[in-house]
Amino acid sequence: MVASAAAVAAPGVLADLLPARSRAVAVARDAVLVLGGAAAIGASAQIAFTIPQISPVPFVLTTFTVLLVGAAYGPLRAGLTLALYLAAGAAGVPWFTEGTSGYAMPTFGYILGFLAAAVAVGFLAKRGADRTILKTVGLMVVGNVIMYAFGVPYLAAALDMSAGDAIGAGMLPFLAGDAVKLVFAALLLPGTWWAVDKFRNADD
Repeated sequence: MVASAAAVAAPGVLADLLPARSRAVAVARDAVLVLGGAAAIGASAQIAFTIPQISPVPFVLTTFTVLLVGAAYGPLRAGLTLALYLAAGAAGVPWFTEGTSGYAMPTFGYILGFLAAAVAVGFLAKRGADRTILKTVGLMVVGNVIMYAFGVPYLAAALDMSAGDAIGAGMLPFLAGDAVKLVFAALLLPGTWWAVDKFRNADD
């Protein structure tokens, strides 16, 4: 009885709240989530602009979408979603930034970072790291650090840049935007959980 109660109380992710009365329905639900999530990431990648004087890396909304998908889906669904996005884009689907595809681009490391970051953020969110503003801030910071950990070294290698130049071109110009996205996420995710809890309490 104690184990059962603990299992019910264990933190999940927002996607777990979607009903699934059988395994087949759960598989179909998750397939729709993966396909829809990959499409959403691809759509957000089209909201981008590049300032060549500042950086060869585009300013994009994709990072925000990736982190939200990670937190809302959990590690497995998020990993499958980003793996689909990465594999299909590398194979030719034009849904990378500004309608590009393939893997012969200096920014491909960031896309690899999207996959790693989504899984890590999903892992932490599944353990309750998206329930409060402070925890969500930490969650988003972890996700961004992982993206840069993949993207900046890849950029340096692809363009034969020094580590300092790669950081200056591939990370520093984006920190202010990351902070804005972080604030939105820190309000959105805990706010959604608050609404869910309020709805549940109203039904009790």
